[in-house]
Amino acid sequence: MIPAPAIPRRVLGRTGLDVSVLGFGTAPLGDLYARLDDGLAIAAVQRAFDLGVNLLDTSPLYGRGLAEHRCGTAIRRVPRRDIVLCTKVGRWMDPFQRPDDGSGFVGGQPHRAVVDYSYDGTMRSVEQSLLRLGTDRLDLLLIHDVDVWTHGAEGIEERFREAMAGAYVALDRLRGEGVVAGIGIGVNEAEMCVRFAQAGSFDTMLLAGRYSLLEQPALAQFLPLAERQGIGVLLGGVFNSGILATGAVAGAKYNYQDAPSAILARVADIERVCRAHGVALPTAALHFALGHPAVVSLVLGAQTPVEVERNVAALATKVPAALWSDLKAEHLLDADAPVPN
Repeated sequence: MIPAPAIPRRVLGRTGLDVSVLGFGTAPLGDLYARLDDGLAIAAVQRAFDLGVNLLDTSPLYGRGLAEHRCGTAIRRVPRRDIVLCTKVGRWMDPFQRPDDGSGFVGGQPHRAVVDYSYDGTMRSVEQSLLRLGTDRLDLLLIHDVDVWTHGAEGIEERFREAMAGAYVALDRLRGEGVVAGIGIGVNEAEMCVRFAQAGSFDTMLLAGRYSLLEQPALAQFLPLAERQGIGVLLGGVFNSGILATGAVAGAKYNYQDAPSAILARVADIERVCRAHGVALPTAALHFALGHPAVVSLVLGAQTPVEVERNVAALATKVPAALWSDLKAEHLLDADAPVPN
């Protein structure tokens, strides 16, 4: 076996948990867009553990419970104390109804996801997750997808109120009872992170896609607020659905769709500067996202052990400081964005 590299760890907000700066995101393990071989999917999680990743992020949404089942198999093979386990609430699975969510999970469990941010629905979701994961405790619980992206402008206010009156109260109780070490939210919009941070007491927030080498809308308000409040930030989507991994190629994805011409052009310019410094685009994307002091870990999805190894290798690659200054000089990076030392 290849010796495990020393992946740095950071303390996650007020939780006291030490988490690896690379986390393992399990949306692909729910058969997102393609059916995965069960053994290969579980092997990807195991390889992440072997290489020093200790943060495992999952959700009932991913394959309507399939990702949690696969994670449960993987975590039974390592000491539970070695893993920081994070899952989400906001949906529970009805085993008596067929799926109808059109979520992109082409395989998964034959159950219907019921969106429910109520107190009782949250407790049901937690109970189901514990059973699927085969564990008696969770480390982190996040309220999932309370954002305009998921519920639309016409539905977000009702969902936000329901989440604060129901899910938040439930998670706050579980935190107080020591069932979980920390609570938070997982969303696609920096504005919703700000709203939740101002409405309740949260330990961590997982923001997808809104702070990356390509775009930094979280820089103005959310990330400074997280620093002030001691909220440990987890970042998902640091490749913006793929384009910062593939580059500006035909069919490159941005926000889960084909990238528009303006995005392709900007990424091509970023890639040109990276190439001049001998740095691969995805490597630069990883290092930049970790450069903000509020950011604790990047939650990266993977389908195979090879993908995990590639992400860990990118983290170990040196990036010259001149790369960041050149990107800022060409107005391809926010001038105020902190960069790695």
